[in-house]
Amino acid sequence: MRIESPDSPPGRQLLLVDGHAFAYRAFFAIRSLTSPDGAATNAIYGFIRMLGRMQARVRPTHIAVVWDGGLAAERMALLPEYKAQRPAMPRDLELQLDQIVSFLQASNIPSLLQEGCEADDLIAAITRRAVEGGLEVVIASSDKDFMQLVSPQVRLLNPHDKSDTLCGEEEVRCKTGVESTQIVAWLSLTGDAVDNIAGVPGVGAKTAADLLRQFGSMDDLYRRLEEVRPERLRAQLKASAEVVRRNEQLVRLKSEVPYEISLEQLVCKPADAPALRRLFARWGFKSLLRQLEPGGVPAGDLFAEAAGAC
Repeated sequence: MRIESPDSPPGRQLLLVDGHAFAYRAFFAIRSLTSPDGAATNAIYGFIRMLGRMQARVRPTHIAVVWDGGLAAERMALLPEYKAQRPAMPRDLELQLDQIVSFLQASNIPSLLQEGCEADDLIAAITRRAVEGGLEVVIASSDKDFMQLVSPQVRLLNPHDKSDTLCGEEEVRCKTGVESTQIVAWLSLTGDAVDNIAGVPGVGAKTAADLLRQFGSMDDLYRRLEEVRPERLRAQLKASAEVVRRNEQLVRLKSEVPYEISLEQLVCKPADAPALRRLFARWGFKSLLRQLEPGGVPAGDLFAEAAGAC
């Protein structure tokens, strides 16, 4: 991927939203909501509400929602059972995804998907190029893989954190016991049950953090393996060396995915009020419709108010 833009002035901030993650969260958070014709709208409404809350919190100058385009072939080759334990998407949610994309189009928010590319990798690629272009980045997701991207210019917004804290380097350190630059090694040792990645037997989050604080990196840990105590832990690490190295390739986000977009395309733009009005009427979102009436919330500010509307 290449993001082409002149140097960005200070104070510009990009909000990147993990689309499928928030659609799932919205679907399960609101279980009973339908349109006038009886179609499910719970995920649509929940997504609008959460996106509104995020925009009000971050006040970005640039924004994009990024969707999964399938599992990465490289990861599947390394581990055929990668993410295999995940259940199929509920049909009622699947039917609402295109409607969420229609909402984003009417809102002039870029909706990005690259076939064969996981959303995490596309977000990593956009993040890197945006930082190179002088933007700060907020990634909205609960996926702990994104902690490896945290830096002075990159923070996370976790929907499970009711405090709406933007997670930076200090927060990563407090949560994991390691630096953001050590997250790939930390996850490689512990594994990730969410992605069906097994770690070193007997090595949990605390043990992995202790090892990385002592040795600094995975290379130094295995170079100085004889220093590891107790002997049982050293033996487990030695026996799992190939698994750990494989895990590094699985959990490291790929920031070179082939995708073309300009930073200018991600600039926040006013919503298309007539298009939103048609969608809200179809879905029966009466209070959102009222916000589009004369004297209501301007279309460009709709998201900031959407958090409390239904």
